[in-house]
Amino acid sequence: YMSATVHVVARFIAKPGKEDALKSVLTALVAPTRRELGCYQYDLLFNPLDPREFCFVERWEGDKEVDRHGETQHLKTAMTDVEPLVDVPPDVRRYHIV
Repeated sequence: YMSATVHVVARFIAKPGKEDALKSVLTALVAPTRRELGCYQYDLLFNPLDPREFCFVERWEGDKEVDRHGETQHLKTAMTDVEPLVDVPPDVRRYHIV
C-alpha cells in the first residue's frame, strides 16, 4: 500500500438564519487543523450564490492523517456544535488524484 495525498471536500448547508453561527463554528476549525501533522491545505470556502453553503477543501498526507483529524477534540466539538445549525449532516468525501 503506497500512501497517496488525500483530498477531502466537506460541504455544509446552514439552516436558514443560521449562516453566521455555522460560519463561526467552521472558521474556528481552521487554525488548529492547519497545525495538525500531515495537513497540507485546509481552506474554508463559501458559495457566493448561496450564503447557506460552506465547504472545506483539504489536502492531507494520507488516509491515516485524515483519520487522525477525525479523532481530534476540536473536530469532535465542532461537529457537535454544527448539528443544530444544519438540516442534513455534512457531506464529506475523500478523493485521490487520478
